[in-house]
Parts: sequence; structure tokens; C-alpha cells
Amino acid sequence: MADEPGASLERVIDYFDLGEYEVEAYMAVLAQGSMTASSISQQTDIPQPRVYDTVRSLEDHGLVEIQESRPMRVVAVDPVEAFADVSEAIDQLVDALSARYTEPARGAEAVTLVKSRSSILRYLGETIDLAEYELELSLPPSLLDRYADDLAAAVERGVSVDLLLSPLSEVPDVYDFQRVATEVRGRRGLTSPLIAVADGRYSVYSTQDALTDGGNDRYGVIFNRSALGFLIFGFFATVLWTTAEAIEDHQGGPSYPRRYASVRRCVRDLRRSDGPFLARVDGRDVVTGEPRVVEGRVVDTTDDPERQVASITLDTEDGAVEVGGRVAAYEDVEAHVIEVRREGD
Repeated sequence: MADEPGASLERVIDYFDLGEYEVEAYMAVLAQGSMTASSISQQTDIPQPRVYDTVRSLEDHGLVEIQESRPMRVVAVDPVEAFADVSEAIDQLVDALSARYTEPARGAEAVTLVKSRSSILRYLGETIDLAEYELELSLPPSLLDRYADDLAAAVERGVSVDLLLSPLSEVPDVYDFQRVATEVRGRRGLTSPLIAVADGRYSVYSTQDALTDGGNDRYGVIFNRSALGFLIFGFFATVLWTTAEAIEDHQGGPSYPRRYASVRRCVRDLRRSDGPFLARVDGRDVVTGEPRVVEGRVVDTTDDPERQVASITLDTEDGAVEVGGRVAAYEDVEAHVIEVRREGD
């Protein structure tokens, strides 16, 4: 078993060890079904003296058959049959490598920088999957279908999804947005970055240039700490979301009980839902910086656009306590997680 992955990998590499002439000849024969050696030379850039060696190599790989007629004819083999062995080898290779694969622990590094397009898109998808109750996402419309099923699954499991699409001009006129998001907005231009924030903790930030070929601006930054993820969430909520145009917004409030990483989202939902509500807040005291948990009845909500602050006020056993979001300054408690339920449930 120890050598199985290596052996399978060697089989795959050997099978696809084709040169430029071999690839060119094979594609030509596939398109025609069968060809003579001279017609291959005429329709490709393969020199006449190299054609015979080239097609013999293709025959050795099982991709063509050579009919020893006059003139000699090269006949394409059905790709389903020709690639049957390599398909099996690839399946065996993936199984063997998967058995050896040890998934790295998420969060081992507070910040990770990646520079490949595939890695950036993979981390975006993983962040969507990690969301348990809240997700902020900024995407170009071209990626909407790629993540549609993942977003629909998130909505199905009760995640509140704020989806920002840009450029607005490329947003589909007809789309089932209610399937993939709670609220959808669009933003003009190509300046909006790719962003995903799950539960205010896990987040990804990348430029739209990361989706293009080449360039020095292809990078993605992955944050695995809530304090760092808040930076991306704050940028999304105050710079991007507030300058976007509404496309879709589900009417009515969400179901409860529900958790929030964002006080602003909590306030928005409470104001369009029927109460009364009870809340438990896990966070820290604004003055002392010590961890603090408060519970009580929600008696007031505030959303002040001028100061860019939002808060809820709880009636607790110790009196009224005002709860704000990350790096709160005006309130009594900085909330990290807010759990809300209807009174009596």
C-alpha cells in the first residue's frame, strides 16, 4: 500500500507523456476520424519525416490504430475506449492520495496568503460552508452559479446571507435570488473586491484581478481569527454594503432562535419581527476589557447612520445594559455572539 499512490501517479504521467507533435496529430485525426500520413503533415505543422514516428507513438498509447494499407491510414480510437485505462488509473490515484491526505487544521495560522486563482476560489467556497448563522459575501456575477448550490444549502440551514454582486451591469435580470441569499445588493464598477465572512470569524479577501490571468495583483488573504475577520466585515458593512443598490430583500423577519455576529444585522431583524425578545450576549466589558456575559429582555434598539453605530439595550437583573458591536465605545458591552429568542419559547 505504501507504494500504491506513487505507482498510480507514474501510470498517469506516463500515459499523458505526449509531445507537441503527438497532441497536434491526435487532435487532427480525432476531427477527421481517419487520415493518411501525408494529410496529417499537410494539415498540421508536423514535418513529413516526423509523422510516422508520431503516429506510431499514438498507437503505442492506444489512441489510434494504424492500417497498413497503401497509403497507410491512421484511424482514431473511440476516446471512451482509449482512455478507459487511464480513467481507472486516475480514480485509483485519487483514492490512494485521499487515503494519505491529512486535512490541515483550520486556524493553525491567523493569516494565510494565497496567490493562485484555484486556491482563492476554494477558500471562498470553504468559508460559505463554514457559516453557521451569518454570511457576508461579495462576488462578481460570473461566480454566482459556481456557488449557488453552496449558498442555497447555507440558506436552507438557517444562515442569514448578505450577497453583494458587482459590477451591477452584469447581474442577471432574472434569477432565483431568494434561493441563495437573504438580501442581495449590486454595486457599480469593477472596484469591489471578493469577500466572504462567516459568523464574523472566518474570512477571505481578494481582488477581482485574482480572477484574471497573470498580473501582480492576484492574491487572497485568509483570516482565521474573529478579531481579524472583523476588519473585513467592517469594510464590507460600512464601505461596500452601504453604497450598493438593493436587488432582493426577503420581506418579514427570520425564524428564532437565532445567533448573530453583527449587532447591525440583529437590529435590522428585530425591527421587522414581532417580539418580545430575550437575548444572551457573549462578549467583553467595554471599560475593563474582561469577558462578560449578559442576558435579559430586549427593550430598545438603535441604529445611528451618522455615527455608524448600532446597539441593543437589555433589561437585565443588574439594570439596563447597552450592547454594541466589535470595538464598541459608546456601549457597555462589546458583543461577539448574540443569541436571540422570542420570550416564552
